Amino acid sequence: MGNSAIVGINWGDEGKGRMVDLLTEEYDVVVRFQGGGNAGHTVINEKGKFALHLLPSGIFRDGVINILGNGVALDPENLMKEVEEVVSKGVSITPENLKISDRASLLMPWHRALDGLEEERLADKKFGSTKQGIAPFYSDKYQKKTVLAGELFYPEKLKKHLLDLMEWKNLTLTGVYGAEPVTEADIDKWLAESCAKIKPFVCNTGKILKDAQAAGKKILFEAQLGSLRDLDYGIHPYTTSSNTLAAYAPIGSGFPGASIDDVIGVVKAYSTCVGEGPFVCEMFGPEADALREAGAEYGAKTGRPRRVGPIDIVATRYGVEVQKATMIALTKLDVMSYMKEIPICERYEVEGKQTDEFPFPALLEEAKPVMKTMPGWNCDISKARKFEDLPVEARNYVEYVEKQIGCPIKYVSVGPERESIIIR
Repeated sequence: MGNSAIVGINWGDEGKGRMVDLLTEEYDVVVRFQGGGNAGHTVINEKGKFALHLLPSGIFRDGVINILGNGVALDPENLMKEVEEVVSKGVSITPENLKISDRASLLMPWHRALDGLEEERLADKKFGSTKQGIAPFYSDKYQKKTVLAGELFYPEKLKKHLLDLMEWKNLTLTGVYGAEPVTEADIDKWLAESCAKIKPFVCNTGKILKDAQAAGKKILFEAQLGSLRDLDYGIHPYTTSSNTLAAYAPIGSGFPGASIDDVIGVVKAYSTCVGEGPFVCEMFGPEADALREAGAEYGAKTGRPRRVGPIDIVATRYGVEVQKATMIALTKLDVMSYMKEIPICERYEVEGKQTDEFPFPALLEEAKPVMKTMPGWNCDISKARKFEDLPVEARNYVEYVEKQIGCPIKYVSVGPERESIIIR
């Protein structure tokens, strides 16, 4: 493989961090190209268990350069908390292996405040925000009302810029929500306590990426969340506020001229969803509780119980299409080992008719799952390292999913550890 993107095919929470941690052995550079600290990538390796929110998942590999691209919602405060936590477990993080694009916009403290205030205003109509300031941040970015990380090197110009933004933002905080205004002292504290710490990591990452490409090095573009949370192609309005698709990777990474040779789509062997919005295949009651407990399905960022269901063929096929995935990593197959029968959402029923097509968002609320089952395997598969080691029922399930979504499944994960993988 040359340059690759690793992306979520469904609602997020597919196990991308686990796959990036595995695959970084083959790459020289790992780049986060969108999103912020509103979701987590859980990684388990010889150094421990980690829930990464902003750090690229290649941070555990010696010799790998990790980049936060210009498309990322860069939260200096939470990034440095995460760095300190990871370093405390023996992982080296320095300006040599972590680099921040000077063109990345900074997430301001008022973005988190606005996120919480808006969810409170929406009450029972809320979107299920993680309240990390992501929607207000991207809204401001597209209004050209943010500051760039590179402005930290020009303190006098930066301060003037920030005071102008503060004056504008306080109109919303006080006038719309009746909240307390941000003060100059608040900004000074944020600059001194958070922004000063990220400054050594900020540089022209576009040049680093271009030089890496020219030197024949391999780049892995890492996405957050999944296809159905994409701002343009997801389950609007219950999406994130950035583009989660591989097609955006060159732009959000800081290397718009990059070519991507492979797109590795990550699919969980069943479905999970954090937050609000339509989830056609959702399970309820004891059946859902059993799957949630078996898979430890709780949000890495929020701790919220994830909504769960069987694999959704319609949504997964759509995710493969919009990502233009060239291969699939199927994760958590081992979790379903307790099931006597494996449920599958094979089609949807929309407006009284069955369909294989993923509906327009306005129709999703009324869509109903059309189900089928396959025999389970009822045994521990966590020690399998070859496809032939799996029981025939597990192999049949993998091959069925592969055929239905029209994309080869190259990786099958049978446990959270780095080595618990089958490569076909």
